Amino acid sequence: MGSLVVVGGVNLDLTVQAGSRPAGGETVVGSGPVASSGGKGANQAVAAAYAGARVRLCAVVGDDAAGTEQLDQLRESGVDVSRIRTATGTATGTAFILLTPDGENSIVVGTGANADLGPDDVAAAVEGDADVVLAQTEPGVGPVEAAAEHARRRDARFVLNAAPVEGLPAGVLRQADPLVVNEHEAADLLRGLVDDVASGDLAQALRAHLGCASVVVSLGAEGAHVVADGTDERVTSPSVSAVDTTGAGDVLVGVVAARLADGWDLVRATEDACAAAARAVTSEGARGYLTPGS
Repeated sequence: MGSLVVVGGVNLDLTVQAGSRPAGGETVVGSGPVASSGGKGANQAVAAAYAGARVRLCAVVGDDAAGTEQLDQLRESGVDVSRIRTATGTATGTAFILLTPDGENSIVVGTGANADLGPDDVAAAVEGDADVVLAQTEPGVGPVEAAAEHARRRDARFVLNAAPVEGLPAGVLRQADPLVVNEHEAADLLRGLVDDVASGDLAQALRAHLGCASVVVSLGAEGAHVVADGTDERVTSPSVSAVDTTGAGDVLVGVVAARLADGWDLVRATEDACAAAARAVTSEGARGYLTPGS
């Protein structure tokens, strides 16, 4: 069983369902809100644990009821929470999610305690065994830089989910193996480096212009594109009826990291991750796939 350290955010998700997304200045009435567990780091850690990896999450929650609840749920999901710190006088991060009938979502995140995650937290979390270190940018760039540095020092594989895309240094991007992004994030990373890249060429362009060892571009219902040294493959996703796409990308990233920690090759890991993400969108919430019977 592989060992994985995830550096990232923990959120309380508040979801409202509405018939359409509001335009500027417009109010749309919907149903809800429904509270559930979220945060990219937490979602990815839970998905990796669900896939069988030994997972330690490095994060910060607030000293509020939401923080206590998130810690309890992470423990119940098999995630090691010994490196999650509770920040005094701070609210746990909160994501406000608008879900429309097509299963698509729009999300705004109030960072809360996630903003308190620092390099010392990351150093302590990576001190133990780690085959793979996984980070994403929800808590900011600083923790990602620290994750890359400590992964390099421990000779652990560094997996980077550049989501959201914001100011990542070239050296951090270059260390990613793989860099995992969706089509929108890929286009953002390439802006200013190359013009008019077709969606089918995004993964190749990212590897060529950023210098990372491998790239996975997730394509939603279409699967993913995997590019590495000697590898250029499209991975298909099972056809399902999507109910809620919230957290599907996190499932893909978490399962990829879990399988890599177990020694799988990247294409096979991505195939399994696409299948897991497809199952996840058939239930509501970022972790609805964990509900018995889902």
